[in-house]
This record gives sequence, C-alpha cells and structure tokens, in this order.
Amino acid sequence: MRYSTTQALPTVTLDDVRGAQKMLSGIARVTALEGSRYLSRLVGAPVRLKCENLQRTGSFKLRGAYVRIAGLMPEERAAGVVAASAGNHAQGVALASSLLGVRSTVFMPKGAPLPKISATREYGAEVRLEGQVVDETLAAAREYAERTGAVLIHPFDHPDVCAGQGTLGLEILEQCPEVRTIVVGIGGGGLAAGIAVAVKALRPDVRVVGVQAEGAAAYPLSLAAGHPVSVDNPVTMADGIRVGRPGDVPFRIIGDLVDEVRTVSEDDLAKALLLCLERAKLVVEPAGASPVAALLADPGSFEGPVVAVLSGGNVDPLLMQRVLRHGMVAGGRYLQVRVRLTDRPGALATLLGVLSVADANVLDVSHVRTDPRLGLTEAEVELHLETQGPEHRAEVESALRAAGYTVVA
Repeated sequence: MRYSTTQALPTVTLDDVRGAQKMLSGIARVTALEGSRYLSRLVGAPVRLKCENLQRTGSFKLRGAYVRIAGLMPEERAAGVVAASAGNHAQGVALASSLLGVRSTVFMPKGAPLPKISATREYGAEVRLEGQVVDETLAAAREYAERTGAVLIHPFDHPDVCAGQGTLGLEILEQCPEVRTIVVGIGGGGLAAGIAVAVKALRPDVRVVGVQAEGAAAYPLSLAAGHPVSVDNPVTMADGIRVGRPGDVPFRIIGDLVDEVRTVSEDDLAKALLLCLERAKLVVEPAGASPVAALLADPGSFEGPVVAVLSGGNVDPLLMQRVLRHGMVAGGRYLQVRVRLTDRPGALATLLGVLSVADANVLDVSHVRTDPRLGLTEAEVELHLETQGPEHRAEVESALRAAGYTVVA
C-alpha cells in the first residue's frame, strides 16, 4: 500500500546519498549482513540482518550526523554544534564532531542511562543534563543555539541527515542484490526516508516496510491525515523510536516512497530482542529489534529475500534485564505462580519435588503465612519458574493441579 501527500518531495536524491557515501568512506563501517536460519524458516524465505548495531557508536546515527556537520560552512563550524538526545544521536554527534574538529555540546535528559552519558563524553562532547524528557531537553538545546550561535543538529529532520542514513540502503543493495523487502524501524523517520530514497531510485520493485511501536505510532495517523500529527506522551520501551511527531522532511519522503508502515506490540519487541540475543548472538536495543518484531508478528506477509535493519545496540543493562525477563514471559519461557499448600514440615520439599519431575527450573521462592485469605494451617508459596515454552508451561501448571495443589491466579 502506498501513501500520498500533497507536499512536494524534498531535495534528497540518489546523488545526495551517493555523495554522502563517499563522504563517509573510512568514517562509518560497512556493517555486516548476517543470515538468520531461524527467521528464514519462520518467514519461508531468506532473511538477513543488517547489523548496524555494530556500527561505530553502536548505531546508524553517526552516518547522518557526520554528513550534516561536514556540510557546515566554516563560520558555522567555528560556532560549534549542539544536539539533544537520550542516547544514540548524542553519541553520533559527539564522535562526528570530534572527527571533524568541531566543538559539540549535547543536552541529555537527567534520567538518561549513565553508560550513554559516559560514552557521549568520551566521544568528546560537553554533556549538559537538562529536563526530564527529551522535549524539555530539546527546548534547552534550542535556547542554547539561539544564545550562542551554535548550529542545532536535528536527529532526523534535515536532508543531509536523511542522505547520510540513506547510505545504509546502498550497502544493502550491494550486499544483497536479490533483496525483495527491506524492513526498518521508524521514529522520526530519517533512517527509513534515506533508505527509501536510495533503494527506490535503483530498485523500485523492492518493498520498504517501516515499523513503529504501538505506543508511539505517529506515522500511521500522520499518513492517513496527509500531514504530521503528534502523539501525546508516546510510551514504549524502544526509546530509539519513541518520537511523538514525524519530521517534516522524512515525512514527505516516507509518504511517497515507503510502501507500508506497521506497528508492533511491547511483547513483540521483547521477544525480538531475546531472539536476537539467543539465536543471532547479537546485542540489539528494542528500537533496533523492531524489524525482527514485525517478522515475528506476521511472518507470512513478507516477500523474500528480506533484510531487517538492526539499527542500534545501545541498550542500558538494567533495561536489558527487564526486557529479557519480559521477553521470556511473552515467549512462554517464564512462569510466575502462587500455590496454596498445608503449612507443615516437608511441604515445600514435596512441592519442589513435583516441579523437579515436571522439569521446571525454580528461580525464586517466597512464603506467605499471614494473609487473611489463608486458613489456619495454610501457607502460600510464590514461585518464579523458567520453562521451555508455552506447552511446557501448561504442563507444569497441570502437574501442580494433578498433585492436589491449589494454583492461585
């Protein structure tokens, strides 16, 4: 399905993307394209993963940031640059600026993960913590730009940024000339727009499918309306695509060149991240796993060969821990259950024996003896169990009931 807009296509062309590719030679890595046997079997066609999570700074953002900053006039470079970001764009701007000898100031939210703050500083930027959310941080960056004359480097809403990100599309066509579908996550839209410009100019038969998180899906609403529409309070674990409003420049490109925009649930994202880690041995952030989430959610709807763009791997360890646990739950690999039993010596050992026979791995056990819902001789045990999948999880619950235990929802 194609969307159309009433606005003219901005001046981002194949020549712009090719020029960006020359500019990035020796700066950005040509990242690997890895096959996935599991996803290929699931989809019924070859699936390859474009590993931009292995790019310098851990994401594709270096490409667009470098092209944008390299294109500044000498007097603009002398004034320095400023950016606002919770992570990937911050690191891309910091490294690009250092490579080009430009002073950079990056505003980050006060709650930004410490590893991302440290990395941005190590890449050479001055980091200032302002605001609780990115919108407040961006306002602070804009005020700084107006006050100092520094050039604001937007994360997605500029033709040079889109051209830089579009170099990924050229690499995909070079690495997988037989590709039929490219799946890419969408936040503000710079990456999907750039890829679409490059791919559609050379291979108009290739489908480009964008993916958004359900809780931050501004593009479906905007494309239906024919102009950018804001989503208030976008909510998703995928902070890399948690953008409330499409950028004007990428919106026009996506409206004309991207074939479809899909949404995925938080469960889909969690399962995708877990799959990338377990099956592909790749650390990918939730936003970077969004194309894999789309493949898992509806595998039969993609014509192969398929290339899924893993756009970044900068995931906070604490978030990773929570997401992996959530992914295990969503995939039927984790069971949290409360069991009521008679409070007598040996009762817990007997219960654990039933779980052992059922081949469930006990991760945590806690007792409750004082709840007013319990009888005088009753106790309740909360169990956190690792299971082998949905069928095994059902077998474990059945084994508990067959042994005479009351399983409390």
